[in-house]
This record gives sequence, C-alpha cells and structure tokens, in this order.
Amino acid sequence: MLDEYVTLPRPHRVDLFIAISGLACGLLLWSFGLYTTGDRVFDQRWAALVPLAVMASTEAVRRIAPRTALAVGTLAITADQFTNGSLATVLMFTDVVYAAVVYGPPASARRIPYSTALITVGVTIGFLVWWQNAIALLVGVITGMISFLPAVTGAIVRNHREAADAARLRAEQTALLAEMDRAQAVVAERARMARELHDVVANHLSAIAIHSTAALSLDEPATTRQALTVIRENSVAGLAEMRRLIGLLRDSGGDAEPGAVPSLDALDGLLARARANGASGGLEFVLQDSRPAGGAALPAPVELAAYRIVQESLTNAVKHASPGTVTVRVGLGDGVLTVAVDSPYGKRSGPSAPGTGSGLVGMRERTELLGGEFRAAASGAVWQVRAVLPADEKAGNA
Repeated sequence: MLDEYVTLPRPHRVDLFIAISGLACGLLLWSFGLYTTGDRVFDQRWAALVPLAVMASTEAVRRIAPRTALAVGTLAITADQFTNGSLATVLMFTDVVYAAVVYGPPASARRIPYSTALITVGVTIGFLVWWQNAIALLVGVITGMISFLPAVTGAIVRNHREAADAARLRAEQTALLAEMDRAQAVVAERARMARELHDVVANHLSAIAIHSTAALSLDEPATTRQALTVIRENSVAGLAEMRRLIGLLRDSGGDAEPGAVPSLDALDGLLARARANGASGGLEFVLQDSRPAGGAALPAPVELAAYRIVQESLTNAVKHASPGTVTVRVGLGDGVLTVAVDSPYGKRSGPSAPGTGSGLVGMRERTELLGGEFRAAASGAVWQVRAVLPADEKAGNA
C-alpha cells in the first residue's frame, strides 16, 4: 500500500518578508520601550511580544490561508489590547484584513467589509454608552482605520483585478473568434476557388480526353483531324479561362467574382461548345429557355450558379451520357429560378472520361450557399439534374 502525502502550499516569499520585517520592527519598538498604551491587565514587558509573534505568523500565511490568518489575527489584536501593545502588531493586522479581502474566497471578500463596518459602528456606540464622552468617537475612528478601511481598500483592489482579468479574457476570446473566422473564411474561399476551377476547366479537359482517345483508337485521317481541332479549341479556351482566374486572384485576392461573370444569356454558346464536343458520342443538345423576355435582371451570384450548374451538367453528359438528346430547361417564376438538365442514361459505347464526383458536390454546394434545392439522380433511362435557386435580392447577398 502506497503512502499518500499531502503537499501543503508554501508561503509566498513576499509574505515571509513582510512577516519577518513586521516582527523585526516590533522587536525594535519593544526594545526601546515604545508601546501604544499603558496600565493594562498584563503590564509585563514580555506580554506584548506574544500578540506580536502570533500576528507575524499570520502575515506569513496571508496569501495561502487568508481566512485562517484573519481569524487568528483578530484574536491576536484583541489580546494585544490587554497588554501594553505594539504599533507593529496593529499595522500587521491592517495588512491581514486587506489580504483576506484580496486573496480570500469571493464570499468572504464580500462579507468582510460589511462585518468590519458593523464592528466599527458597534465599538463606537458601545464606548459612547460606556464613557459618554468624545473619546469614544476617537476609538471608533481608530477601529475603522485598522479594520474597515483596509477591508474597503482590499475590495477596491480586488474589483479592479477581476475587471482586468475579465477584460483580458474577453480580449483572448475575441482574438480566438477572429482566428476562427479567418480560418473559416480561408476554407470557404478555397472551396469557392476549387468549384470555380473545376467548373471552368473540367469541361475543356474532358473534351480533350474524349477526343484524344478517339484520335488514338480510330485510324482515319478525317476523324483524327476533327478530333485534333476540337482538342485545340478546348485547350485554347481552357488556357484563356485559367488566365482569367489567375488575373482575378492577383488583382483582387479572390474576394470578388470574375469581372466578366458568365450569365444565362451565354447558354447558347455553352450548348454550341457542347455540341462540338459531344458530336462524336452521338449527342444532341436542346435549350428550352422559358424565362420572360425583358424581365428584371437576376442577382449575379444566382446567374453564375445557374450557368455553372448547366455547364457542369453538360460536361457530365459529354463524359458519361449514352447517344441521344440532352435537354436543358431554364424557367423563372414565383421568385425562383429553375434549372433542369435531362441526359440519356445507359451504357456508353464510345470513349469516355473518368469522373470523381466532385462536379456533383460543387453543384450542390453552389445551390445550398444560395439557399436553394438541388437533386441529381437517374430516373429510368434519363439522368436528371434539378436545381431551384431563389431569384430575390437576398440570394444576391448570400
């Protein structure tokens, strides 16, 4: 069985210095016969040294055991009144009262000033009734100076320290929240950049992969020339998009959308490129735009999100759809913009490009950031992509 040892806290160096200094001053006053009073119950010279020594010991533990020090110190100052008394004992008692408020538990720190105030009033009234002269008021003032005044001073110092600690804690919490906000902003910006890069470059690279595969697998000069033409067109377009994004990041730090933000008015060009890229796979592309002509402009983030969703859907169709017709439908009504893309779903006979699923994740993120709804799933022989985006001003501020 292991013995358990309880480690007692050691007195603070400053407290030991105060205790030794107080004891030394008291002994010096005692050696010269300097007392606070005379003709007391215990008028022997050595009697004044007992409260002095006890009070010095309480000074040594004023910080680690403030309530005990105050209790013992109160007994010592009371006993000192029955001897010739020492000024050092009185001064050390005021410090013990102060320390009890500053270092003691919160409950004690609140009670001690009120208790000393009541003691001061009680002593004053008691001596007024007993002596019935003005000297009793002087005794009351002295009692307040050695008990109530140190307690009030300790309460003021403690309140200032607690206020400083609270302010420091608030500053640390504010700094922590600012760091969390900064980290979240960095993560959000990285996610936005990843979505933009994927949506801008993936369709071009997918077309390049499909047509390069076709050029390598078919030994026909006309087919190879056509595939190389498509590859060159997508390479140039992808390079231009990359330069545009790099210029954006250099100029604005990525805080704003590109200067020329793609809009739904450019869907015709998007479908034209999809027709060129998907012709070898037997795909046809049809656009059905039912938005009212001359309507109010949509918020830029909504237009960009809708454009990217159509772009990614067409890219996935070129990569994975079986031969057939890809239908793109765009409608606006009841304060929402709807985007629907239907593509043939089944086994593909021609070349295809591998997918990672990040495109679907990006479309869903774009929709949810604007407070919309997104769904992508197979329904029989058709792969359906559905996005519902709010078309009001709140969506533009999301």
